[in-house]
Amino acid sequence: MTNSILKQDNIVVGAQAKSKQEAIEEAGTLLADRGYVTSEYVAKMHEREELTSTFMGNMLAIPHGTEEAKGEVKESGISILLYNDPIDWDGNDVRIVIGIAGKGNEHLDILSKIAIACSEEENVEKLLESKSSDEVLSFFSEVNE
Repeated sequence: MTNSILKQDNIVVGAQAKSKQEAIEEAGTLLADRGYVTSEYVAKMHEREELTSTFMGNMLAIPHGTEEAKGEVKESGISILLYNDPIDWDGNDVRIVIGIAGKGNEHLDILSKIAIACSEEENVEKLLESKSSDEVLSFFSEVNE
């Protein structure tokens, strides 16, 4: 993976969404604004969420597009949003939303690295203590390797 998958300007600490739909929109719009995906990809992220929840446990959700959305991905990228207040995600509290767009099957590699990084509760707590996009970038440095 290249360093372009996660950049400092793909990260929002203190994001503003109040609902699952708003959070998906926020994560997807960031990917679209940074040139990783077309704006149509954001709609496919909502479609994917209707099929099955992207809640992963440990206050983490990883919304991404449907299988049909692959054509909307220009290059692999992720957006990371940290929320001060929990968002209700199908009855679960979510404070970390990571939007993913992967070319080909790259998203599977990205997903597995994020899942490993966020599988430990103390890692999630450390991530949520981040005060800047710099600190978040440092936490996820292994995703860029």
